[in-house]
Amino acid sequence: MSVNLMWFRSDLRLHDNRALEAAARHGPVVAVYLRSLPHWQRHGHGANQLDFRARSVAELKQALEERNIPLLYRDINDFAETADALLAIARETGASALHFNHEYPLDEKQRDRAVVEAFKAADLAVAGHHDAIAFAPGELLTGKGDFYSVFTPFSKAWHRQLSAERLALSDAPTAQKRLSITSDPLPDPADITKATNNTAVASDLWPAGEDAAADRLARFLRFRGRRYAQQRDYPMTAGTSELSPYLALGMISHRQCLQAVLGENDGTLAEGDAGLVAWVNELVWREFYRHVAAGFPRVCRHRAFQVDTEALAWRDDEAGFAAWCEGRTGYPIVDAAMRQLVTTGWMHNRLRMVTAMFLTKHLLIDWRQGEAFFMRHLVDGEFCANNGGWQWAASTGTDAAPYFRIFNPTTQSLRFDADGEFIAKWLPELAELPAKQRHAPPMDMFSSVDYPAPIVEHKAARLRALDAFKRLSSSS
Repeated sequence: MSVNLMWFRSDLRLHDNRALEAAARHGPVVAVYLRSLPHWQRHGHGANQLDFRARSVAELKQALEERNIPLLYRDINDFAETADALLAIARETGASALHFNHEYPLDEKQRDRAVVEAFKAADLAVAGHHDAIAFAPGELLTGKGDFYSVFTPFSKAWHRQLSAERLALSDAPTAQKRLSITSDPLPDPADITKATNNTAVASDLWPAGEDAAADRLARFLRFRGRRYAQQRDYPMTAGTSELSPYLALGMISHRQCLQAVLGENDGTLAEGDAGLVAWVNELVWREFYRHVAAGFPRVCRHRAFQVDTEALAWRDDEAGFAAWCEGRTGYPIVDAAMRQLVTTGWMHNRLRMVTAMFLTKHLLIDWRQGEAFFMRHLVDGEFCANNGGWQWAASTGTDAAPYFRIFNPTTQSLRFDADGEFIAKWLPELAELPAKQRHAPPMDMFSSVDYPAPIVEHKAARLRALDAFKRLSSSS
C-alpha cells in the first residue's frame, strides 16, 4: 500500500494542519521529522528553543502514534542534505507523495525548492501548502503591485480581503489502520546541552505540545484578552498571551487563535472589544513580517530593509555590548529585562523595544548583534518576527520607528513599572531601595550595592545617535 509522507517542520500539531489534512485525505500517512542541529546553530538558535522544539516533537510523536501514524526521525547536518534524506525515506517506505507546509525565510524557501525539484525528478508527487499565514506571499500587494513595506495599509488589506474560507479549520486525522512501519526513537534530550554547551531554561516554564498551547489560549481569552490593550505594556502584569513560542513552532495555528477571538468577539476581528482587536493586530504583525521576508529577501541576508541605513557608522564597543548582554548597563529597566530573557527564554514585548532601542540608539551598536543575541536565548525565536522587531527599533526596517524616536529608558520604566516591581524582581540588589529610586538609583549608592553606574548618559547618547542618522541623510 502506497503511503503519503507528512514532513513536519515548524507546524508541530495535529489539529488545523493544512499539509497533514491533505496527506491524510490521500491515503495512509507516515510522518517525517528531520533535525538539523548544526544548521540551526549556525543560524543562531540556542538551547532554549532547541530544547522546546525537541520536547514538542516528543509530544507530537505520542499524539501521532495514538492515531497509528508512525514518526520517522533523521539527523542531518545541513539543509542541503534535506532532499536526499526525504527521498531515501520515500524509497524505504514506498511513499508516492510528500506534503509539507511552506516556510518563508530565504534558506527555507531554497531548501524546499530543492526538495520539490528532487521529488519531481524522481517522478514522485510533492505538494507545499500555505498554513502559517492567511495570505500567501504575493496575494496582498499595493496598488502598484508591490509587497507592502508599511504595516497599516497591509493590515487594512488583510482585514478587507479576509474570508471565512481562509479561516476555516482543517480536520485532524482520524486513527488509520496500523502500518508495518514503526516509529523511530527520538534522540536523547541531553544532545541539546552537548551541542550548545548550554542548559535550557526549566521545562516547566514552557510546557510543550499543542495541548499546552490550547490551554494558554483558553486562559488568555478567559482572564486577560479583554484587558490586553490596557495591560500588555506592563511587564509585571500577566497581560499578554505568552503564545509566541507556540506560534513560532506551530503548536497552535493563527486560525485557531482567530477563530477563538471570533467566538469571543461577536464574530468580528477588526471591531468590538478593544483588547481582542489589539491582540488580533499582533497576529497580523506576525504575518506581515513573513510577507516582508518573502518579498524582500535581502533581510534574510543580514541586510537592512532601508538600504541607505547600511552606511550607518555603528560603534565597535565590546564592553558596552557585554554590559547589555549581562544586564549591567546601569539602566535598571534595561538590565531587568535582559536578565528576564536569559533566565526565562522570553522577554515582555514592551521591553524588547526598550532594550533593542537602547543597544542601537544609546550604544549605537549594530542591530544585528542584538538580533543574534535574542535569537540565541529566545524560546520563541522566529526569524521573521525577530528581524522585523530589531529593524523597527534600529530605524532600519519596514515601518521603522523614526530615527529621532529614542526611548528614554528611565521614562519608560516610570511609565510602565511605576513602583519598580519588575526591577525589584530581576535586580534584587535594588529591591531595598524606595520604589521611585529603583528607576534611576542615586549616584551615591553605587559603592554600597553591586550595581553599576550608567555606562552612557541618556542625553549625550541621544545626540550621538541623532548625529549619526543626520550624517547618513546628508551623505545620501
